[in-house]
Amino acid sequence: MAANLGKSARDVFTKGYGFGLIKFDLKTKSENGLEFTSLGSANTETTEVTGSLETKYRWTEDSLTFAEEWNTDNTLSTEITVEDQLTRYRWEHINLGCDVDFNIAGPSIWGAPVLGYQGWLAGYQMNLETAKSQVTQSNFAVGYKTDEFQLHINVNDRTEFGSSIYQKVNKKLEPTVNLARTAGNSNTGFGIAAKYQTDPDASILDLSLLSFLYLNWGHYLSKCFLCSISSPFSLLLSFSLSL
Repeated sequence: MAANLGKSARDVFTKGYGFGLIKFDLKTKSENGLEFTSLGSANTETTEVTGSLETKYRWTEDSLTFAEEWNTDNTLSTEITVEDQLTRYRWEHINLGCDVDFNIAGPSIWGAPVLGYQGWLAGYQMNLETAKSQVTQSNFAVGYKTDEFQLHINVNDRTEFGSSIYQKVNKKLEPTVNLARTAGNSNTGFGIAAKYQTDPDASILDLSLLSFLYLNWGHYLSKCFLCSISSPFSLLLSFSLSL
């Protein structure tokens, strides 16, 4: 899928960090295949508490998935997904995806074709608002992917440009580099991140973005419980000169 292009690099930058938050994540699965996911977080500064409960069931014979989610904003969403029904008709190196979001104003249609050949990938993602009869989002991405290396370049709405390089050096170390730029803005965003697995039960992640260094340490207390600590550090230096 188009949304998965460059995912490995994004995960190193975003997964595991929880600054100023206390998070709770519980997943369980019943014998009949029904999955439950409970998420909760509390902001230590604003004392705001948010949470959600999701149930998901898959019919493997029909490649059908039914998911329902409720959150603390009293929003209930339902999603029905059908996969691989066109496998017998599609080419080996083509993946097509389509999502339809129904609302009062009119359906919103997401389309995403992805082409792949010998590790090279190219994808396009668009959003058609039927109520406005216009395409409100248009994203394009190309990349190269192997088991140890990933290169990703994307252009969103012809105004946002980004690229990332991900390298799995070994089972313990995963570094990545990210560049981002917005049309009309002379500033270029640059970031370096790395994930290092110190042992099978713990991992250290560090992220440097411009003037801040973000650190996260996580340790599995058991197969079901993960404890993590995150903290940001400012890298800004201030100098003054008096004459």
